[in-house]
Amino acid sequence: MTKNTTATLVEMKLRGEKISQLTCYDYTTARLVDAAGINTVLVGDSLGMTMQGYDTTLPVTLDEMIIYGRSVVRGCKNAFVIMDMPFMSYQASAEQALLSAGRLIKETGANAVKLEGGAAVCEQIKAITNAGIPVCAHIGMTPQSVNAFGGFKVQGKGEENARRVLDDALAVQEAGAFMVVLECVPPKLAALITKKVKMITIGIGAGAGCDGQVLVYQDMLGMTDGGAPKFVKCFSEIGKAMTEAFSAYDKAVKSGSFPAEENTYAKSDCPEEFLASLDKEYSDEE
Repeated sequence: MTKNTTATLVEMKLRGEKISQLTCYDYTTARLVDAAGINTVLVGDSLGMTMQGYDTTLPVTLDEMIIYGRSVVRGCKNAFVIMDMPFMSYQASAEQALLSAGRLIKETGANAVKLEGGAAVCEQIKAITNAGIPVCAHIGMTPQSVNAFGGFKVQGKGEENARRVLDDALAVQEAGAFMVVLECVPPKLAALITKKVKMITIGIGAGAGCDGQVLVYQDMLGMTDGGAPKFVKCFSEIGKAMTEAFSAYDKAVKSGSFPAEENTYAKSDCPEEFLASLDKEYSDEE
């Protein structure tokens, strides 16, 4: 497999080849995702919901992102790894953004960072890219702004909002972003943005007109509790298979059928005579 880089990903866009992206949060899953040939891996702050059980991404800290991120990087040989910048790790100033991005890259070994917002975060994007760190922007439905949006809602509906999302895309590109995630954006608008920008567009709930697609891996494997968003396709019922396997293990342990002889190191046992003498010796002590 070829190592994915900013250059190879841009070349894919120019050739009209679609780019695959999945979230990932641990070494074991990263190895599997990488072996499957996925182009880009996002260590998303969605880990707050998928790995930590929060209702939103807001509680996730920079230190937590680093812990998860460096595990993923160790599992990826060819995938391009992008680190999410969590809530309030970049909003305060361009300097804060640069320091946070620097930590994410330096302490995880990842290839790029992602931050949410359009024109409002262009100074942050400029500061990070000027330091030589590739930036993936994120516009449309930005989960860190869930309270401002009043929930997880489609963005870019209506003429005024459509213009705002397009302007945001052009602004983050001008600031230096090489990639942008378009989340919950109407498909025709997402296709127009993809046509108008030179940077790579990655859609999630934004139709097939983007340069690539991203999904939360637990969603596409049927592991999500309470159902997945409309834009998710379940590619395999791994969640169901895992529950069945855990249940089978539980029954085997409780019935005594596991471990069986083939699951034990019988040849390493001491001679029965010695064990019998130990039994007697320690019984006498009692």
